[in-house]
Amino acid sequence: MVASTVPNVYGSEELVALLDNAHDKIVVIDDDGVYRYANAAAERVVGYEPSEIVGTASFAYVHPGDRDRVRSTFETVIGDDPGATTEVEYRHRTADGGYVWLRSRVMNSTDDRLDGYVVSSTDVTERRRAEAEHEEAQSRLGELAANTTEVLWMFDADWSEVLFVNDAFEDLWGIPVERLREDPRVFLEGVHPDDRDRVRAAMRELSAGEAVDIEYRVAPDTGFRRWVWVQGRPVFEDGEVVRIVGFVRDVTDRRRREQHLRVMGRLLRHNLRNDLNVILGRVELLKHREEVPTDASVASIVETAESLLATAEKERLIVETLAETEERVVVDLAAAVRFAAEEVRAEHPEATITTSVEEGHEAIALPDFAIAVQELLTNAVNHAETDRPRVSVSTVEEGDRVGIAVADDGPPIPEGEYAVLAGDTEIDSLNHGSGLGLWLVHWLVDLSNGEIRFDCGPGKGNRITMLFNRPPDDPEGR
Repeated sequence: MVASTVPNVYGSEELVALLDNAHDKIVVIDDDGVYRYANAAAERVVGYEPSEIVGTASFAYVHPGDRDRVRSTFETVIGDDPGATTEVEYRHRTADGGYVWLRSRVMNSTDDRLDGYVVSSTDVTERRRAEAEHEEAQSRLGELAANTTEVLWMFDADWSEVLFVNDAFEDLWGIPVERLREDPRVFLEGVHPDDRDRVRAAMRELSAGEAVDIEYRVAPDTGFRRWVWVQGRPVFEDGEVVRIVGFVRDVTDRRRREQHLRVMGRLLRHNLRNDLNVILGRVELLKHREEVPTDASVASIVETAESLLATAEKERLIVETLAETEERVVVDLAAAVRFAAEEVRAEHPEATITTSVEEGHEAIALPDFAIAVQELLTNAVNHAETDRPRVSVSTVEEGDRVGIAVADDGPPIPEGEYAVLAGDTEIDSLNHGSGLGLWLVHWLVDLSNGEIRFDCGPGKGNRITMLFNRPPDDPEGR
């Protein structure tokens, strides 16, 4: 290394030696940007011996893409009051033809003896490279996050700050991302009240350094019918949890399929076992001539067999409906009710079905919505305690939702039949509902993002209401 040659004006030999041992590149440039002095660190930082650059134009070493900005910064500071300083980062050419990033501090010196301006420069190449790599990684992460339906998130260790979350959060939770950033714990408002304690417990486990795997219900705007699967893990630094990262996946369809399988399996086992036992019992009596064949006994066998066939047909309809679920469409409620009522009247001419559904009402639902109406009408007729059953269908409006209500004066539907549909009781061997009809209605409404309500009781019969979202351009919607 060649030591810098400095005129006496810049100080004693001891001071020059001190400057030459400085870590930073220290130079003095005049009003035109010409190097008047450079310490020995210039060789280490940019590869030039001090004698090579003294007397040359400093701006010639600045990358063309940064040159105007650096020159403007220099001119601003030398035009400012004495003692003013500023910093600027730029690329400086090296002796081997490459570039390093420098952060230079320029000072408008008050010492006239310097005959120029002191510029102290630190090599920040590694930091800039790390920042560029981080930005590239963030860009890739952002691109990935923008093109996935999964929620990717990162919180600090105590859940007080959102470090990252993608826009999929709003689609899944129904809460704006901005609100989450303002209040990181607001996502708990979007969790089903019955699941919040489990979620809080999982948060505590993560903060304590344990990974979690949990499923729960979210999205109050859907009645908390959306299920999510969440995996989270803590990130450690020096043995301490500093961040918590994870993802959220919508598993509503999977949960529905699991429910479908459980219900279908238990109902079919229950119904098939009961009906086949009736048939086999009757046949066994006839086989051993313990019962003389009568019209009644034969009719019982036929009726039970037909019930089995009806169950099988209902099961086929459910499988087809759920397996080939179409996109939700705009449904004309009046047209759907007319179709359903005509089908039921044709099969049950003894029934009186009154419809008062106003024209022009539209809802967002599955194309097979009319099947749900038909099923409710058929269920009301079949369970009536009179030979002349009466059923009515009317329009229902609630704010930005619209739907229909099917009412009858028959015996009330047992609470256990519809409580299990709403999830108020667990599906098990005792609580699964006795028939496939109501499950079919429930699934059609659920897949339509709708809501079904039951108002049943002694002396008032049954009133089943189905509500759906209006189309976005519906003038009645709010």
